[in-house]
Amino acid sequence: MKDVIVSIKGIQNFPHSGEEPVELITNGKYSFKDGIGKLRYMESELTGMKGTETQFEFGKDEVILSRTGTLTSQMVFKKGKKSTFLYDTPFGSSTMSLDTHTIESSFGPRGGKMEVDYVVDFDHAIVGRNTF
Repeated sequence: MKDVIVSIKGIQNFPHSGEEPVELITNGKYSFKDGIGKLRYMESELTGMKGTETQFEFGKDEVILSRTGTLTSQMVFKKGKKSTFLYDTPFGSSTMSLDTHTIESSFGPRGGKMEVDYVVDFDHAIVGRNTF
């Protein structure tokens, strides 16, 4: 894996409070081999997840976001598919669902861009629609 600068921009849309933009720039590690990319970085106090490592593994049609440390989860994004994931925090765990609307990726050996648009729900109630 090579050292890289990771830039993540997103918008979280909450049903009752509207849009909330999110932006993170940090150091990370990146590799790309046989059409599969991996990107990982450590979360900071600014994200509220200090002590958590975040890793993205992505191919053409699927993105897997894994977190380990103070917060543990694995989210699988696949266009047009709904999936469930366990959201495990120091305060407790819950099972949530996500419905991926779009995945666009242009990653290669030298880096690239990705956009994922999805809806998160808890017990069939929409928590928010997010894009990163």
